[in-house]
Amino acid sequence: MMSNHSSATEFCLLGFPGSKQLHHILFATFFFFYSVTLMGNMVIIVIVCVDKRLQSPMYFFLGHLSAAEILITSTIIPVMLQGLMLPGMQTISLAGCVTQLFLYLAVGTTEFALMGVMAVDRYVAVCNPLRYNIIIDSHTCIWVVIVSWVFGFLSEIWPVYATFKLTFCKSNVLDHFYCDRGQLLKLSCDDSLFTEFILFLMAIFIIIGSLAPVIVSYTYIISTILKIPTASGRRKAFSTCASHFTIVVLGYGSCLFLYVKPSQTQAAEYNKIVYLLISVVTPFLNPFIFTLRNDKVKEVLRDGVKCFCQLFKY
Repeated sequence: MMSNHSSATEFCLLGFPGSKQLHHILFATFFFFYSVTLMGNMVIIVIVCVDKRLQSPMYFFLGHLSAAEILITSTIIPVMLQGLMLPGMQTISLAGCVTQLFLYLAVGTTEFALMGVMAVDRYVAVCNPLRYNIIIDSHTCIWVVIVSWVFGFLSEIWPVYATFKLTFCKSNVLDHFYCDRGQLLKLSCDDSLFTEFILFLMAIFIIIGSLAPVIVSYTYIISTILKIPTASGRRKAFSTCASHFTIVVLGYGSCLFLYVKPSQTQAAEYNKIVYLLISVVTPFLNPFIFTLRNDKVKEVLRDGVKCFCQLFKY
């Protein structure tokens, strides 16, 4: 317990309960997930940049989404892995806590913006294919991506500032594996009700605001696909959206459970499970979803593996 007149200058992360043996198992599991996530998303970024067959807006947006996945996992998992290997509680400085929370929220917001952009891109491709190259040209793609990244980082400056403007005098122990905002609000000895309400409204604006174009786009996409007379035509049209739709369901579903609620100070164990889904499981699955459900990406990867094998033959 801290003094009533002082604020924390560092925080202790409780991480995961359990024995040292369990921690070693969790370390191996999360390290495997993290390694595969990095390699999978890096492969997507490389093939999108190198292969001419993937030089289209959809894959350009996919490359940026993969970069965001790498950043968001690298913000959380290394700290979590360090905590699993260290005896006792892990400490993190106030500056480190601010940086981690800001990067996590900023990159997460950017992901939402990119998913909304990708939904609109799929809408134009399916519902207005003849004008696709005119509407979604290279200049539009670049500006939309820049706006998504800038919006993601600028929109989280005030929420993080408002969180750390509070005085943390109750304790400096966070029952989490990273600097969770809900846990930080629990430690505040100030009245944080108004701050929580504003953060709740901002969460609604960001998540629901970026979900709106997704819902509208897929409403029109499904309506258009159902009008296609042949089953093969419907299947081909939907295959161009299937990967993105799966990612949308995973990403928005988990985040709606976590953020869109009046109270930021909910049960710690529930928080940990949802954060694991967001920061470990979903980024791990994304490369598989985009490769296994996309014929063009699979073709590029097969050709890449063949070229790689031929190099070793000589």
